[in-house]
Amino acid sequence: MSAGRYLLYGIGVTNSAVARALARRGAEAVLVDDTASDRLDDLAAELDVAVHVAPDEGQLAALLSGVEAVVPAPVLGDLHRVIAAATAAGVPICSEFDLAGAWDDRPLLAVTGTNGKTTVALLAAAMLAHSGIANRAVGNLEVPLVEAIDDPEPEWFVVEASSFRLAHTRRFRPEVAVWLNLAPDHLDLHADLESYRTAKERIFADQGTGDTAVIVLDDPVVASATIPEGVRIVGIDSTPASMRHVDALATVIDGRLVVRSAEGLLTDLIAVEDLPRRLPHDITNSLAAAAAALAAGASPAGVTAALGSTAPPPHRVEFVAEVDGVEFIDDSKSTAPHSTLAALAGFDSVVLIAGGRNKGLDLSILGDSSERVRAVIGIGESASAVIAAFPDRPGETAGSMDDAVRLAAAHARPGDTVLLSPGCASFDWYSSYVERGEDFAAAVRQHAGAVRP
Repeated sequence: MSAGRYLLYGIGVTNSAVARALARRGAEAVLVDDTASDRLDDLAAELDVAVHVAPDEGQLAALLSGVEAVVPAPVLGDLHRVIAAATAAGVPICSEFDLAGAWDDRPLLAVTGTNGKTTVALLAAAMLAHSGIANRAVGNLEVPLVEAIDDPEPEWFVVEASSFRLAHTRRFRPEVAVWLNLAPDHLDLHADLESYRTAKERIFADQGTGDTAVIVLDDPVVASATIPEGVRIVGIDSTPASMRHVDALATVIDGRLVVRSAEGLLTDLIAVEDLPRRLPHDITNSLAAAAAALAAGASPAGVTAALGSTAPPPHRVEFVAEVDGVEFIDDSKSTAPHSTLAALAGFDSVVLIAGGRNKGLDLSILGDSSERVRAVIGIGESASAVIAAFPDRPGETAGSMDDAVRLAAAHARPGDTVLLSPGCASFDWYSSYVERGEDFAAAVRQHAGAVRP
């Protein structure tokens, strides 16, 4: 990327890092956002540049004049007006991945998918670390890739690649790329489901000979992904029933996680019973992380060590407490119904707490797991839609998380699970899914104290 002026639209964590990275390299950041904020003002003062808040069409056109590219914030989807304005003006759109790739050539292991990408990215990073390979997990996590490249220590970067980053990227070539699954999500920001699918598949587009693509064969969309010639394909198959030619298969044989080469050689990793958690999606995520890490040079011993010791991320089917024989589980990170269905698949009898701000998705599919649900407690803006998905189950609406836990506990029986798995975003009641999960845990602790004086 050449020095010059870059228009950064949406000033959050990522574009703040982009602005600082550009300044360090002698380029100028034009800061634009739809709303004023202390973050925007502080960054402008730090870099000694002007800010532009909610420019009208004429002002935006003027700002676009003479810039090298537009860098939209990752949360700005296909439908935001800056995308159309830049396209009409002939101004390239790029992402932090493009900038990082222009400034650093260390290898990348990238993970995308509707669900599970954080878990797999962090687990793959742990496998590399256990193998003595210095690395850092970046991207759609706490640290953007464009910031992490200033650290000379990592030999690899493990990148959680969101659909928004991929959609805005012009060129991105991870040496190892993983696509886990696809289900409707973010349809409030992507133009349609096909646009969302195309963005996810973008993770393979620039790969070439010698690179590795890891695909989950149980997902028919992922299994049919277009992958360039010369790329080694590793299939993840937890059932197993391969749906396309692969060069290696990561699967479960006789209760053990293994990777089988095309020649039939087995790399034995770990027994399923030795995983920290063994829900169906845990097994798939473990296989995907293992296949990716091995392709990046991790040792089988390092992979095994990480598989046996790495706990899943917080707020993803996380045990909170057991009260009178009822387990309370925090799955606040579930912000789409497909993720809630994956969580429900791990339990036999559930009182479900779900709802929040819908992202334009069909919540009625939650009813596909009605046989596992004893009762449902609806929360937030989508409470009524969640309850309607279970017409043959008791349903109640809660006005707060404390209320939701109290109502759920009243419906639960010994051996049941009270599962917070909202299937919706948190932004009606909370600032993040983390705050939502923490409030749930606090409400559970309060409930436990009330029944156990």
